[in-house]
Amino acid sequence: MGLPDSNYKKRTQKDYSLSLKLQIVQEIEQGLLTTTGTLNKYGVQAGSTIRTWLKKYGNFI
Repeated sequence: MGLPDSNYKKRTQKDYSLSLKLQIVQEIEQGLLTTTGTLNKYGVQAGSTIRTWLKKYGNFI
């Protein structure tokens, strides 16, 4: 195990604005991004976070 990255900061769902969550959900539902693409583009740290947003805010399409 190496030393932790000094730029790493554990984030929670509360660290993301509602507007960002909705934008991410919309982009995924429109097929513009995948979960992995979202992690890279927006710096969300876990796919499970995105799946939670999809369940909570998505249109289930």
